Amino acid sequence: MISTRRLLLRKPCLDDAAPIFNGYASDPDVAKFLTWRPHQSVSETKQFLSWLDVKQTEQSLEAYVLTYKDSVGHPIGMIESRLTEHGACLGFVLAKEYWGRGLMTEALEPIVDRAINEKRLWRVYAFCDFQNAASIRVLQKINMSCEGTLRRWAIHPNISIEPRDCYCFARVR
Repeated sequence: MISTRRLLLRKPCLDDAAPIFNGYASDPDVAKFLTWRPHQSVSETKQFLSWLDVKQTEQSLEAYVLTYKDSVGHPIGMIESRLTEHGACLGFVLAKEYWGRGLMTEALEPIVDRAINEKRLWRVYAFCDFQNAASIRVLQKINMSCEGTLRRWAIHPNISIEPRDCYCFARVR
């Protein structure tokens, strides 16, 4: 568990499925710039959480549910850190009602700091759609440098069925 000024970041569990589904996983506005479509049912969210559990057991990723310290563990977002041979790729999502409060910046800072200080990791990076101004700003605020444009890098199915340009941000040691 990681604690920040306003948030607790903890491992997700199956009991989080309904609040995650209702809070953000089913919201088309939240999913607009993501690489997955909005979930259609709580069972789809449960399947995703089961997949996360397997990947965490294999130690190929770390996932954290974001909760306000005073909300009795109600999930408002999530961060994934997918581990590679010598780096970690970040993904993040936040419920729409919590946008614009600096929460994702607050949550990502300790995740990036922790990863970059791990001896086997040399780079922490994230990519985001070139039109996703909010995520671009978050990545800038946590001192990640824009390394450039990844042409036709990722499909964001809520915008287009074709791969779209993305910016790659990173912090290295």
